Amino acid sequence: MDHGKEGSATRILRYTVTADEAGQKLKTLLRSRWHISSSLLRSMKWREGAIAVNGQSVPVSTVLRQGDAVAVDVSDNGALSEHIIPVDYPLDILWEDEDLLILNKPAGLAVHSAALTEETVTVAGAVAHYLDGRPFHPVNRLDRGVTGVMVVAKSGFIHHRCMSMLHTDDFRREYRGVCAGMPEQTAGIIALPMGRDPDSVLKRRIDPEGLSARTEYQVLDSFGDRSLLRLRPLTGRTHQLRLHCAAIGHIFE
Repeated sequence: MDHGKEGSATRILRYTVTADEAGQKLKTLLRSRWHISSSLLRSMKWREGAIAVNGQSVPVSTVLRQGDAVAVDVSDNGALSEHIIPVDYPLDILWEDEDLLILNKPAGLAVHSAALTEETVTVAGAVAHYLDGRPFHPVNRLDRGVTGVMVVAKSGFIHHRCMSMLHTDDFRREYRGVCAGMPEQTAGIIALPMGRDPDSVLKRRIDPEGLSARTEYQVLDSFGDRSLLRLRPLTGRTHQLRLHCAAIGHIFE
């Protein structure tokens, strides 16, 4: 799919203070209006011109007046991780604007290089090339063998906003998977905690002492000794869907 790049590496938020907001501190407006995190706010304090009112750099303690023009530069000023190698690889872009890049990730392509393997092409490397070396901010990740929609934020600010919605109805993730056999119940929630496999740096396992993990599932169809499942992760653990289905006796095919 042929797309032109939307926007540039610079992202500036602009707002005009209303009568109801007059008298409050700039810091309060930044947090209430744009939900700017404390860490981002701290970093912007030290960047010349990152926070301005009426075209002048000001401290966040500034008391605002009606009609003040607030401008905040939330652009990334960090460098791309040294572990990500930009590579010219075609991306199937479903949507792009100045804040988001939404991709159709093909099966067989890893998002990142694995700890013990070298990947010539990864989603991270392809996006880094496409965005001219900007930091890579994936909102959701998909396993190498999975195809589906991936959301990438173009700045740490947008990434933080998206991550706050990740496990809510504002950011709903659903998957389809074919598994062996037919679950006893045609719908339900698998709630089994997960942790790292002590014998591997990559693998996860069902672990009573691990982190909470919950998956909602529904059988959509069955054919022979296979079932088509609709899966919705209610938490975001690595390999959660595969492990949860295997734990109830239904391995993905």
